[in-house]
Amino acid sequence: MAPARIGIVGLGMMGRAHLGALLRAPNAVAVAVADPANEAGHHAESLGVKHYSHYADMLEREALDGVLIAVPNADHHIVGMACIERGIAVLIEKPIAESDEAARKLCDSAARRDVPILVGHHRRHNPAVRMVRKAVEDGLIGTPTVANILDIKLKPDSYFTTRWRTQPPAGGPVLLNMIHEIDILRYVFGEIASLQAFTSDRTRRLGVEDTASVMLRFENGAIGTMLVSDCAATPFSWDLASGEFDLITGMTGRMKRQDVPTHIFGGTHGAVTLPSAQYFNYRGAEEPGWRADLNQQSLGAERIDTYLAQMTHFAKVALRQEAPLSSGVDAAKTLRATLAVKESAESGKEITF
Repeated sequence: MAPARIGIVGLGMMGRAHLGALLRAPNAVAVAVADPANEAGHHAESLGVKHYSHYADMLEREALDGVLIAVPNADHHIVGMACIERGIAVLIEKPIAESDEAARKLCDSAARRDVPILVGHHRRHNPAVRMVRKAVEDGLIGTPTVANILDIKLKPDSYFTTRWRTQPPAGGPVLLNMIHEIDILRYVFGEIASLQAFTSDRTRRLGVEDTASVMLRFENGAIGTMLVSDCAATPFSWDLASGEFDLITGMTGRMKRQDVPTHIFGGTHGAVTLPSAQYFNYRGAEEPGWRADLNQQSLGAERIDTYLAQMTHFAKVALRQEAPLSSGVDAAKTLRATLAVKESAESGKEITF
C-alpha cells in the first residue's frame, strides 16, 4: 500500500519535532507544511518539503490522508474542523482543544463524517507506560491503592518570551504539562471520580499558574496526588528522567540524566514506577510488610522514539488501518479533568465527574 500523505500545520518547536519524525516514518511521506513565518518556510524547504503560508491553501491544493496540527491551543479546533470537513484524518497536539465545547464540536463533526482523530498523548506509545498499565491490569500490584506523580522542573526565562505561554487560558503548566500526567493516570490507573486542586503564581507572577497540586479519587477506590511546577530546579519530571524531551530539542545523548522515579503506582501486593518501569514486591516474604526486604526487578521496557512510534501509528490511522490509540473522545475526557484542576483551584471546591 502507498504511504500515507501527511501535511503539518504549525512549525514551531513541536511541529519541527513531528516533521522530523514524519521524515523518518516508514509508512508516511511529508507532502507539505503550513506556517506563516518565513523561518518556518526556510526550515521546510531546507528539508525538501513544500511550504504554504496558510493552511487553507495547503488543504485546497494537496491530496492529503492526514494532517498534524501543532498550532497554539486556541486554534486546534479551527484547523481541526477545516480538515475534518474535508474528510482528512487529524493528529492534534494535546490538548485536543482549549475548551470542553470546542472538543465536543470536533468530536461530533468527526463522528458525523467518520473521520478519525488522534490526539498527541505520545507517552501512550512508550513501552514502559504500556508495561506498567498491563502490570496494573494483570493484578501485579494487587488492589490499586495510591498513585503519586511529580513533574517539577525549571523552565528557563527564554521559554516565556512566547506570549501565549504566559496568557490564560492556554499558558501555565496545568494545560501545558499536567495534562500529560492526567492522561497517564487515566490510561494506567483508570477513570478519575473527583479531584481538588491548588495553584500558585507566586514565583513567576506571569498571570498564569507556575505551580499546582492536585488530590484525586479514582473510580476504583484508589487515591492519588500530583505536583507540577515550572520554577523548581529538580530532576523529578518525566521529560527529564525519561529523556523524551531530548527528542524534541535534538539533545539525545548530550544531556546528563538522573535515574529517578517520577510516577509511582502502588497496591496491596506491590508497586510499579515510571519512567524506569521498576516493580517492587514482597514475594517470598514470610510476612509481607515493612519489616521484610522489598524485591526490585525491571519490567524490561525498551527505549524507543515515541514521536516516531506515534507518527507511524498516525499514518495507519490516516489510512484507516488502525483505530486511534488516543481518540478525540478519550482525549476530551483528559481535557475535562485538566480544566477541572483550574476550576477547583479557583473555586476551592472538589470537582466530581
